[in-house]
Amino acid sequence: MSELTESLTTWLAEHGIPEWLIPFLVSILPIIELRGGIIAAKVLDMELWKAIWVCMLGNILPIPFILLFIDKIFDFIKKHKIPVMTKFVTYLESKAMNKSDTMEKGEFIFLLFFVGIPLPGTGAWTGSLIASLRKIPLKKAVPAIFLGLCLASAIMCTLCYGFPEVFAKMFG
Repeated sequence: MSELTESLTTWLAEHGIPEWLIPFLVSILPIIELRGGIIAAKVLDMELWKAIWVCMLGNILPIPFILLFIDKIFDFIKKHKIPVMTKFVTYLESKAMNKSDTMEKGEFIFLLFFVGIPLPGTGAWTGSLIASLRKIPLKKAVPAIFLGLCLASAIMCTLCYGFPEVFAKMFG
């Protein structure tokens, strides 16, 4: 993913996109999300705290829309049998539900770690999709997703900016 993120970052920078906007835009994208945004910020040599805020805002932006409207959008697509989209929606639903089978009792913790551990196929987009499809109440889903983003941010900043730089900025 880092090669894709670095290429996308370079391409956006070469096309005149402002430095602060690049990690924001990368963080909005599904699959890449905040993990890629932090990488983009590091490629651009963005200050750590600025990178955290820009990437968090970018990744959080689509989440309320997913939590509140994705089930209605999916229902509309399935009801109207939109050819390519119906297969895609069915695929997304089954993928989200398969990832969530083990979470019966610990929904909050599951969502927090699902969003927070930066692995392929995890993140705020998929976590929000799972929360919406499993009808997890917003008062439980929103804090879990937000804390998961904080955890993902801490992990990615530590990996990208390095242990000494992160701890010097936090405690120095």
